Amino acid sequence: MFSGKKRANKKSDIRNIVTLNAYEKKYYIYKEELLYPLQKLVYNKTNYIVSFLSHKDIIATKVQLSRNIPEEDIPSILEIKAYEELGLDQASSYHISYYEEMQEGDERYFHLFVTEIETMDEMFLPIRNETKYIDLIVPEPLLYKPLYTKEILVGGGVDCFVYFTKKDASITFYKDGRYLYSKSLDFSLEQIYDKFCEIEGEQVDKEHFLSILETEGLKATEPNYQQNFMKIFGEVFIAINDIIIYTKRAYQLDNINHVYIGSQQGPIIGLDEYSHNYLGLPSADFNFDYKINSDEWYTDQYQFLMLLTGMEYMQDPGYVVNMSTYPRPPSFLNRASGQFIITTFAAITIGLGYPLYYLINAYLNNAQIYVLSAQEKKLKAEANKYKRIIGQKRKTLSGLDKELARLSQLYGSKTRTLQSIYKEKVDYRLKSGVYYVLAETLAKFNVYVDKIVTKDDTVYLSLVGEDDLRLTSFIRYITDKHYDDIKSIDIERIEKKPDDNVYRGLLKVELR
Repeated sequence: MFSGKKRANKKSDIRNIVTLNAYEKKYYIYKEELLYPLQKLVYNKTNYIVSFLSHKDIIATKVQLSRNIPEEDIPSILEIKAYEELGLDQASSYHISYYEEMQEGDERYFHLFVTEIETMDEMFLPIRNETKYIDLIVPEPLLYKPLYTKEILVGGGVDCFVYFTKKDASITFYKDGRYLYSKSLDFSLEQIYDKFCEIEGEQVDKEHFLSILETEGLKATEPNYQQNFMKIFGEVFIAINDIIIYTKRAYQLDNINHVYIGSQQGPIIGLDEYSHNYLGLPSADFNFDYKINSDEWYTDQYQFLMLLTGMEYMQDPGYVVNMSTYPRPPSFLNRASGQFIITTFAAITIGLGYPLYYLINAYLNNAQIYVLSAQEKKLKAEANKYKRIIGQKRKTLSGLDKELARLSQLYGSKTRTLQSIYKEKVDYRLKSGVYYVLAETLAKFNVYVDKIVTKDDTVYLSLVGEDDLRLTSFIRYITDKHYDDIKSIDIERIEKKPDDNVYRGLLKVELR
């Protein structure tokens, strides 16, 4: 399924806006200039229903097309490119939405958002059964657009948004108020909770964990909790820093001007400070003044953003991509049933006004029936003849279809085999070159290794050096110079035992 712009409902029909988080089953209604929680969803045609699709359930990409392509061919070409460039499964059904970002010279650029229809139905059909329709479903990366439209943020430079929800976490970049790039992070609040329990070595009460994270954050009074939080968010910011480096290089950015970081539970105390110190970028809490009244001390920021996006979309259907496949029914006059009823009523009215006309037509019809009955026998015999011919052709087609299915299956099997062979022969990347680089760099910094252990794409090096400066210089050098070969690098500590004359450290290197 493919879609571009969709028509918004008339604003005059709407009295309230309902924003819903389908992942958390949390609903809000904006009524009489107040946003407050809604306990249960009900059908009300005056409610405008807005939701969002999490980044983990969509694939976002940017496609370039020539300006010479006719406008009517754009949707089909974008769909073909989505399947080709994203490697979509031909056996699955997808909903593909797009919008044009800009035109530059002879090229046009489109942002595509792709999700499986099965995923959407699993998430939204239970809601549609209660509300009867969902007017607007926004891809999560586009939720930040109202921050610039409503002038909550100034659309200059590059802003980075990091937001943690219970089911997902994402990082999104906007340049000059326009969406640039986004990516899902493997550090949702539930994943952070699981990592915390793993470090603790026991199952910690989830509500207690979320309460500590919300009220104390990285400045937890319990030393073990603080140490565990620092370790987990150290991993989080390693991933964030890698994505920032990639984005700056891929989109030729000189700098990231601001980082806004927050969570569904509320601001995490100390996280903006940690972000500033680790990334070296101006950082602040993801908590804005939307000029919307609410009685809660903290409301999930996505609820506010969905509300603002819905307001803008009702004014301009081209404001954002609408991925909803559950629209409200058209008005009575635009429905097929409504048109049928109106037509029938008009026909009856006209019929009552011209009874004589229909009486004459009745006699004419009887005469015509008599003539046609004579022709029926002749045509029936001829029809039976062609039915027999069609039956034979259908049997032949059935046999050909079975043979085609068999050959298609055989072709598919051989194609997958050849692709697998090609991948192994062409795409396999030898890691011996990386090992050589490591060995050469070790010698350059007079650092020695007394033990090497490899596991899959990860190498563990037990480093030995005369002082800790050589070890840290070695690590900094390979991190800066060989970023394309190394996915991540980590060393927990460098220590020197009292009875030993050298410094030792265990280095973990994860190769790409």
